[in-house]
Amino acid sequence: MDISVVIPVYGCRTALGELYQRLAVSLGEITDLWEIVLVDDNCPQKSWEDIESICKKDKRVIGIKLSRNFGQIRAITAGLDHSSGDWIVMMDCDLQDRPENIKLLYDKALQGYDVVFGRRINRKDSYLKMLISKFFYKIYDYFTDGKFDSTICNFSIAKRKVIDAYCSMREQNRGYTLFIKWLGFNETSIDLQSDPRYEGKSSYSLRKKLSFAFELITAQSNKPLFFAMKFGFVLSLIAFAYIIYLIIRFFNGGIAVGWTSVVASIYLVGGLLMITIGVVGIYVGNIFNETKNRPIYVISECLNNHKEDIV
Repeated sequence: MDISVVIPVYGCRTALGELYQRLAVSLGEITDLWEIVLVDDNCPQKSWEDIESICKKDKRVIGIKLSRNFGQIRAITAGLDHSSGDWIVMMDCDLQDRPENIKLLYDKALQGYDVVFGRRINRKDSYLKMLISKFFYKIYDYFTDGKFDSTICNFSIAKRKVIDAYCSMREQNRGYTLFIKWLGFNETSIDLQSDPRYEGKSSYSLRKKLSFAFELITAQSNKPLFFAMKFGFVLSLIAFAYIIYLIIRFFNGGIAVGWTSVVASIYLVGGLLMITIGVVGIYVGNIFNETKNRPIYVISECLNNHKEDIV
Protein backbone atom coordinates (compact mmCIF):
# COMPACT_ATOMS: atom_id res chain seq x y z
CA MET A 1 0.00 0.00 0.00
CA ASP A 2 1.45 3.35 -1.05
CA ILE A 3 -0.91 5.85 0.60
CA SER A 4 -3.44 5.59 3.43
CA VAL A 5 -5.85 8.42 4.22
CA VAL A 6 -7.14 8.40 7.81
CA ILE A 7 -10.32 10.35 8.55
CA PRO A 8 -12.17 10.56 11.89
CA VAL A 9 -15.90 10.96 11.28
CA TYR A 10 -18.13 12.93 13.64
CA GLY A 11 -20.82 15.08 12.05
CA CYS A 12 -20.87 16.20 8.40
CA ARG A 13 -22.56 13.00 7.26
CA THR A 14 -23.68 14.61 4.01
CA ALA A 15 -20.04 15.31 3.10
CA LEU A 16 -18.93 11.65 3.13
CA GLY A 17 -20.09 10.82 -0.41
CA GLU A 18 -18.36 13.80 -2.01
CA LEU A 19 -15.33 13.30 0.21
CA TYR A 20 -14.91 9.71 -0.99
CA GLN A 21 -15.36 10.60 -4.67
CA ARG A 22 -12.84 13.45 -4.56
CA LEU A 23 -10.36 11.34 -2.61
CA ALA A 24 -10.65 8.48 -5.11
CA VAL A 25 -9.87 10.84 -7.99
CA SER A 26 -7.04 12.64 -6.18
CA LEU A 27 -5.36 9.46 -4.92
CA GLY A 28 -5.76 7.80 -8.33
CA GLU A 29 -3.58 10.55 -9.83
CA ILE A 30 -0.76 9.51 -7.51
CA THR A 31 -0.99 5.72 -7.28
CA ASP A 32 -3.32 2.76 -7.71
CA LEU A 33 -2.32 1.37 -4.31
CA TRP A 34 -4.30 3.48 -1.86
CA GLU A 35 -6.77 3.04 0.95
CA ILE A 36 -9.13 5.24 2.94
CA VAL A 37 -9.74 4.59 6.65
CA LEU A 38 -13.01 6.08 7.91
CA VAL A 39 -13.38 5.98 11.71
CA ASP A 40 -16.90 6.55 13.02
CA ASP A 41 -16.52 8.10 16.49
CA ASN A 42 -20.14 7.26 17.38
CA CYS A 43 -21.41 10.03 15.12
CA PRO A 44 -24.88 11.27 16.24
CA GLN A 45 -25.91 11.66 12.58
CA LYS A 46 -25.56 7.89 12.05
CA SER A 47 -22.70 8.29 9.58
CA TRP A 48 -21.91 4.59 9.94
CA GLU A 49 -24.72 3.76 7.50
CA ASP A 50 -22.97 5.80 4.77
CA ILE A 51 -19.59 4.35 5.70
CA GLU A 52 -21.01 0.83 5.33
CA SER A 53 -22.38 1.74 1.90
CA ILE A 54 -19.03 3.13 0.73
CA CYS A 55 -17.16 0.09 2.06
CA LYS A 56 -19.45 -2.28 0.17
CA LYS A 57 -18.84 -0.42 -3.10
CA ASP A 58 -15.08 -0.11 -2.67
CA LYS A 59 -12.95 -2.63 -0.76
CA ARG A 60 -10.15 -0.07 -0.60
CA VAL A 61 -12.18 1.78 2.02
CA ILE A 62 -11.82 0.53 5.59
CA GLY A 63 -14.68 1.29 7.97
CA ILE A 64 -14.10 1.35 11.72
CA LYS A 65 -16.93 1.89 14.19
CA LEU A 66 -15.96 2.77 17.76
CA SER A 67 -18.15 1.37 20.54
CA ARG A 68 -18.80 4.89 21.88
CA ASN A 69 -17.55 8.43 21.45
CA PHE A 70 -13.87 8.42 22.46
CA GLY A 71 -12.98 11.83 20.98
CA GLN A 72 -11.30 12.90 17.77
CA ILE A 73 -7.71 12.20 18.84
CA ARG A 74 -8.49 8.64 19.92
CA ALA A 75 -10.43 8.07 16.70
CA ILE A 76 -7.36 9.27 14.80
CA THR A 77 -5.23 6.77 16.72
CA ALA A 78 -7.63 3.97 15.82
CA GLY A 79 -7.38 4.87 12.12
CA LEU A 80 -3.59 5.11 12.21
CA ASP A 81 -3.32 1.73 13.97
CA HIS A 82 -5.33 0.13 11.16
CA SER A 83 -3.62 1.88 8.25
CA SER A 84 -0.97 0.11 6.18
CA GLY A 85 0.37 2.69 3.70
CA ASP A 86 3.98 3.73 3.30
CA TRP A 87 2.64 7.30 3.49
CA ILE A 88 -0.27 8.28 5.72
CA VAL A 89 -2.45 11.32 5.12
CA MET A 90 -4.38 12.73 8.08
CA MET A 91 -7.41 14.93 7.39
CA ASP A 92 -10.87 15.85 8.75
CA CYS A 93 -14.19 14.84 7.23
CA ASP A 94 -15.72 18.31 6.85
CA LEU A 95 -14.01 19.10 3.50
CA GLN A 96 -12.35 22.22 4.83
CA ASP A 97 -9.15 20.55 3.66
CA ARG A 98 -9.26 19.90 -0.08
CA PRO A 99 -8.55 16.29 -1.13
CA GLU A 100 -6.91 17.70 -4.27
CA ASN A 101 -4.16 19.18 -2.06
CA ILE A 102 -2.92 15.73 -1.06
CA LYS A 103 -0.76 15.66 -4.20
CA LEU A 104 0.87 18.92 -3.12
CA LEU A 105 1.69 17.41 0.28
CA TYR A 106 2.97 14.22 -1.36
CA ASP A 107 5.17 16.05 -3.89
CA LYS A 108 6.69 18.14 -1.09
CA ALA A 109 7.34 15.04 1.01
CA LEU A 110 9.21 13.41 -1.88
CA GLN A 111 11.76 16.23 -1.63
CA GLY A 112 13.18 14.48 1.42
CA TYR A 113 10.78 15.25 4.27
CA ASP A 114 9.36 12.75 6.76
CA VAL A 115 6.33 14.93 7.58
CA VAL A 116 4.61 17.72 5.68
CA PHE A 117 1.84 19.77 7.36
CA GLY A 118 -0.74 21.90 5.62
CA ARG A 119 -0.91 25.53 6.69
CA ARG A 120 -4.30 27.14 6.14
CA ILE A 121 -3.63 30.53 4.57
CA ASN A 122 -7.29 31.56 4.21
CA ARG A 123 -8.85 29.82 7.18
CA LYS A 124 -12.66 29.94 7.04
CA ASP A 125 -13.20 29.86 10.80
CA SER A 126 -14.59 32.76 12.81
CA TYR A 127 -12.32 35.46 14.16
CA LEU A 128 -13.04 34.33 17.75
CA LYS A 129 -12.06 30.74 16.97
CA MET A 130 -8.79 31.83 15.33
CA LEU A 131 -8.07 34.15 18.27
CA ILE A 132 -8.63 31.33 20.77
CA SER A 133 -6.37 29.07 18.70
CA LYS A 134 -3.55 31.63 18.72
CA PHE A 135 -3.99 32.20 22.45
CA PHE A 136 -3.84 28.46 23.15
CA TYR A 137 -0.62 28.02 21.20
CA LYS A 138 0.96 30.98 22.98
CA ILE A 139 0.14 29.38 26.33
CA TYR A 140 1.27 25.98 25.05
CA ASP A 141 4.57 27.45 23.81
CA TYR A 142 5.23 28.92 27.25
CA PHE A 143 4.52 25.74 29.20
CA THR A 144 6.33 23.36 26.82
CA ASP A 145 9.17 25.64 25.67
CA GLY A 146 8.14 24.94 22.08
CA LYS A 147 7.18 27.04 19.07
CA PHE A 148 4.02 26.09 17.22
CA ASP A 149 2.09 27.70 14.37
CA SER A 150 -1.64 28.16 15.03
CA THR A 151 -2.40 27.99 11.28
CA ILE A 152 -1.09 24.41 11.03
CA CYS A 153 -3.85 21.81 11.24
CA ASN A 154 -4.12 18.01 11.27
CA PHE A 155 -4.06 17.92 7.45
CA SER A 156 -0.67 16.35 6.77
CA ILE A 157 1.27 13.49 5.24
CA ALA A 158 3.83 11.41 7.11
CA LYS A 159 6.06 8.41 6.50
CA ARG A 160 5.20 5.05 8.00
CA LYS A 161 8.12 5.26 10.47
CA VAL A 162 6.72 8.52 11.85
CA ILE A 163 3.23 7.06 12.33
CA ASP A 164 4.67 3.89 13.91
CA ALA A 165 6.56 6.07 16.39
CA TYR A 166 3.39 8.07 17.13
CA CYS A 167 1.31 4.92 17.62
CA SER A 168 3.91 3.53 20.02
CA MET A 169 3.01 6.35 22.45
CA ARG A 170 -0.09 5.07 24.22
CA GLU A 171 -0.84 7.97 26.57
CA GLN A 172 -4.50 8.61 27.33
CA ASN A 173 -4.05 12.38 26.99
CA ARG A 174 -2.73 12.79 23.47
CA GLY A 175 -2.59 15.10 20.50
CA TYR A 176 -1.70 14.55 16.86
CA THR A 177 0.11 17.59 15.43
CA LEU A 178 1.88 18.40 18.70
CA PHE A 179 2.99 14.80 19.29
CA ILE A 180 4.23 14.43 15.72
CA LYS A 181 6.30 17.58 16.12
CA TRP A 182 7.64 16.32 19.46
CA LEU A 183 9.01 13.20 17.73
CA GLY A 184 11.52 15.40 15.96
CA PHE A 185 11.49 13.94 12.44
CA ASN A 186 12.43 16.08 9.44
CA GLU A 187 9.26 18.11 8.88
CA THR A 188 8.05 21.17 7.03
CA SER A 189 4.79 22.86 6.09
CA ILE A 190 3.27 24.34 2.95
CA ASP A 191 0.53 26.91 2.37
CA LEU A 192 -2.76 25.39 1.24
CA GLN A 193 -6.09 26.89 0.27
CA SER A 194 -9.00 25.70 2.39
CA ASP A 195 -12.78 25.79 2.01
CA PRO A 196 -15.67 26.55 4.39
CA ARG A 197 -17.03 23.67 6.44
CA TYR A 198 -19.30 21.53 4.23
CA GLU A 199 -22.10 21.28 6.79
CA GLY A 200 -23.06 22.59 10.21
CA LYS A 201 -20.68 23.79 12.91
CA SER A 202 -17.73 22.23 14.65
CA SER A 203 -18.56 20.17 17.75
CA TYR A 204 -15.53 21.62 19.52
CA SER A 205 -17.09 24.10 21.94
CA LEU A 206 -15.03 26.53 24.01
CA ARG A 207 -15.42 24.22 27.02
CA LYS A 208 -14.10 21.25 25.05
CA LYS A 209 -11.20 23.28 23.72
CA LEU A 210 -10.20 24.44 27.20
CA SER A 211 -10.45 20.87 28.51
CA PHE A 212 -8.32 19.62 25.63
CA ALA A 213 -5.78 22.37 26.28
CA PHE A 214 -5.44 21.38 29.94
CA GLU A 215 -5.03 17.73 28.93
CA LEU A 216 -2.27 18.49 26.42
CA ILE A 217 -0.35 20.90 28.62
CA THR A 218 -0.39 18.66 31.68
CA ALA A 219 0.45 15.63 29.53
CA GLN A 220 3.44 17.36 27.95
CA SER A 221 4.91 19.52 30.71
CA ASN A 222 5.29 19.82 34.48
CA LYS A 223 5.89 23.54 34.16
CA PRO A 224 2.46 24.45 35.63
CA LEU A 225 3.61 22.95 38.93
CA PHE A 226 6.69 25.17 38.98
CA PHE A 227 4.56 28.13 37.88
CA ALA A 228 2.18 27.61 40.82
CA MET A 229 5.13 27.29 43.21
CA LYS A 230 6.79 30.47 41.91
CA PHE A 231 3.51 32.37 41.97
CA GLY A 232 2.89 31.32 45.56
CA PHE A 233 6.44 32.25 46.55
CA VAL A 234 6.13 35.74 45.04
CA LEU A 235 2.79 36.36 46.76
CA SER A 236 4.25 35.13 50.04
CA LEU A 237 7.06 37.66 49.75
CA ILE A 238 4.57 40.43 49.01
CA ALA A 239 2.38 39.36 51.93
CA PHE A 240 5.40 39.20 54.27
CA ALA A 241 6.53 42.69 53.23
CA TYR A 242 3.02 44.01 53.73
CA ILE A 243 2.87 42.49 57.24
CA ILE A 244 6.14 44.23 58.16
CA TYR A 245 4.66 47.47 56.81
CA LEU A 246 1.50 47.05 58.92
CA ILE A 247 3.52 46.32 62.06
CA ILE A 248 5.59 49.46 61.58
CA ARG A 249 2.44 51.51 60.96
CA PHE A 250 0.77 49.99 64.04
CA PHE A 251 3.63 50.86 66.43
CA ASN A 252 3.79 54.37 64.97
CA GLY A 253 0.12 54.78 65.79
CA GLY A 254 -0.89 55.12 62.21
CA ILE A 255 -3.42 52.26 61.95
CA ALA A 256 -5.29 49.72 64.02
CA VAL A 257 -5.36 46.09 62.96
CA GLY A 258 -8.90 45.14 61.95
CA TRP A 259 -10.83 42.09 60.84
CA THR A 260 -10.95 43.24 57.20
CA SER A 261 -7.25 42.69 56.57
CA VAL A 262 -7.32 39.38 58.44
CA VAL A 263 -10.28 38.01 56.45
CA ALA A 264 -8.77 39.25 53.16
CA SER A 265 -5.49 37.51 53.97
CA ILE A 266 -7.29 34.25 54.82
CA TYR A 267 -9.22 34.28 51.56
CA LEU A 268 -6.06 35.12 49.58
CA VAL A 269 -4.08 32.29 51.13
CA GLY A 270 -7.02 29.90 50.79
CA GLY A 271 -7.41 30.72 47.13
CA LEU A 272 -3.73 30.19 46.47
CA LEU A 273 -3.83 26.84 48.25
CA MET A 274 -6.86 25.72 46.25
CA ILE A 275 -5.17 26.70 42.97
CA THR A 276 -2.01 24.82 43.89
CA ILE A 277 -3.92 21.76 45.07
CA GLY A 278 -5.98 21.86 41.88
CA VAL A 279 -2.88 21.88 39.67
CA VAL A 280 -1.36 19.00 41.63
CA GLY A 281 -4.70 17.19 41.45
CA ILE A 282 -4.70 17.36 37.64
CA TYR A 283 -1.32 15.62 37.53
CA VAL A 284 -2.44 13.02 40.07
CA GLY A 285 -5.53 12.43 37.92
CA ASN A 286 -3.35 11.96 34.84
CA ILE A 287 -1.23 9.41 36.71
CA PHE A 288 -4.41 7.63 37.83
CA ASN A 289 -5.74 7.43 34.26
CA GLU A 290 -2.43 6.10 32.92
CA THR A 291 -1.98 3.45 35.63
CA LYS A 292 -5.42 1.99 34.85
CA ASN A 293 -3.93 1.03 31.48
CA ARG A 294 -7.28 0.99 29.73
CA PRO A 295 -7.41 0.83 25.93
CA ILE A 296 -7.33 4.17 24.13
CA TYR A 297 -10.37 3.10 22.11
CA VAL A 298 -12.63 0.09 21.59
CA ILE A 299 -13.90 -1.01 18.18
CA SER A 300 -17.35 -2.54 17.84
CA GLU A 301 -17.23 -3.21 14.09
CA CYS A 302 -14.59 -3.20 11.37
CA LEU A 303 -15.13 -3.52 7.60
CA ASN A 304 -12.56 -4.53 4.95
CA ASN A 305 -9.86 -5.00 7.58
CA HIS A 306 -8.73 -7.96 9.67
CA LYS A 307 -6.63 -6.40 12.42
CA GLU A 308 -7.47 -6.70 16.10
CA ASP A 309 -10.67 -4.94 17.11
CA ILE A 310 -9.44 -3.79 20.53
CA VAL A 311 -6.14 -1.94 20.97
